[in-house]
Amino acid sequence: MERDEDALWREIVDNYDTAPDDGELPEAERRLQTEDVAEAPEAERRLQTEDVAEAPESGPPSDAVEPEPQLFAVPLPVPEPEEPPELRSWNDEGRYVPPPPERIPLPEPPRLLGWLGVFLAPVIALVALVLGHPFRGLLALLLVGWFVGGFLYLVHTMPDDPRDPWDDGSRV
Repeated sequence: MERDEDALWREIVDNYDTAPDDGELPEAERRLQTEDVAEAPEAERRLQTEDVAEAPESGPPSDAVEPEPQLFAVPLPVPEPEEPPELRSWNDEGRYVPPPPERIPLPEPPRLLGWLGVFLAPVIALVALVLGHPFRGLLALLLVGWFVGGFLYLVHTMPDDPRDPWDDGSRV
């Protein structure tokens, strides 16, 4: 069995780029062409006789003129009539309108300076390097100190316990 499959695969690979012969019809198409008219249902027999009657007599039946395919037109959607302004207020009745969201609270000033040091100090240094004006001396030391100081402050002020002491992630 294994060798038969190998031979079949080799044959498929060998004939990969070759085009099939136009003269050979697949088995299903051969059956359709050789079916007897008597085996066809009544409606199909009527269609076949009508096609033969409509075919031009000068050519063989295979050269019969086929009708052009019809294009299917999709009807455009009908726009809904607009309601007068007096009725619009009644339609809006009962809809839920959420309250405006609360403002995001600003952190306390030392925590804000810590966050700015962690994010803003590297951005300032990177922009200065890209523009070709790197900071030297005391200004570079202040930027590095702001970054390290902000990071250490944020780590130091982190709470030791999680927000929800019972949430260990293993709920059933």
